[in-house]
Amino acid sequence: MESLIAGIGDFISANQHWAGPILGLIVFGESLAVVGLLVPATALMLVTGGLIATGTLDPWIVLPWSIAGAVVGDAVSYFAGRIMGPSIMRRWPLSRHRQSVARARLFFRRYGTASIFFGRFLGPIRSTIPLVAGTMLMSNRKFQFANITSAIVWVPAMLAPGWAAAKGLGDLSAIHDSGWVLLGAAIVAASLAAAWIGYRILRGQPRRRRPARPSLG
Repeated sequence: MESLIAGIGDFISANQHWAGPILGLIVFGESLAVVGLLVPATALMLVTGGLIATGTLDPWIVLPWSIAGAVVGDAVSYFAGRIMGPSIMRRWPLSRHRQSVARARLFFRRYGTASIFFGRFLGPIRSTIPLVAGTMLMSNRKFQFANITSAIVWVPAMLAPGWAAAKGLGDLSAIHDSGWVLLGAAIVAASLAAAWIGYRILRGQPRRRRPARPSLG
């Protein structure tokens, strides 16, 4: 994973005109249900933030593409759930991620529209919440409002740590391949830590109380 992140970082650094479309496509993939679990978009966005800090990339190219990718990815998941209905949850590959789907359903039922906005920041359910919203026939207008506003906030938030780190490190052009690998490893570790925090938050959600059994006495 570290070498993949380093390779993409090197490519977009050398081919700046491709940075926007590549980031948009990666963020789009990460926003899709199940597929998002396999795409290291968060780590790559942190690297991109570092490249923006050093002036290697133009933020006004990266930001629109990344926001568009996030919005379209969530919209595709939402409409897939709306068209296919709850039965999609019982089909492969979602049938192999029942626990994650159950958490997303509980989170959506508890927070409604707000779950679309804040769910984007929670790794374990980020790519599943839009699908759940679609299967539960959430209003398209409400969904798209939360989808767009959350993407506008989420993209800069993901770029910011890399930007701040690069400001502290200085010129990234002086970092060799081994340095990129170490930086990538640190970013992956930070991403996993964020996912773990999200997982703990979800586990902390109150469960539905079972009705009390009638007393026999």
